[in-house]
Amino acid sequence: MNIRNEHYRDVVAHVFAAAPFIVDMGLELGQCGPGYCETGLDVSPRHLQQNGVIHAGVLTTMVDHTAGAAGTTLMAEDEYLLTVEFKVNLLRAVTGGRLHCRADVLKSGRRIIVVESAVSEVSGEKNVLLAKGTFTMSVLKKDE
Repeated sequence: MNIRNEHYRDVVAHVFAAAPFIVDMGLELGQCGPGYCETGLDVSPRHLQQNGVIHAGVLTTMVDHTAGAAGTTLMAEDEYLLTVEFKVNLLRAVTGGRLHCRADVLKSGRRIIVVESAVSEVSGEKNVLLAKGTFTMSVLKKDE
């Protein structure tokens, strides 16, 4: 992957710290490098829907924001990303625990980036896939 901003880690950290909804949700930045990002979330009662399972919006937000962060690692200083289309498959219901998400850039173009993202429940050696998504993101200039 082509690194266009050597300070990409600082930019990604800012993307997490400056997004009030992400901060309120408790999504934590983990490892990131050129073309990938990992995040974590400790599930609490506020993340559950009326039947006691994690709300689809929590899983969707997690895979989307992590995908955007993965794409951000490849942006120049004067660029940012906006999701323009996504498909998320919710594969399994879960009621709590620790979630881990990894997003990988599949294709990075001048105007469009495609990212794949997956979230799993992690418990000891157990790693159960909960959701998987594919995201198309538009590359925009900060002055646009």
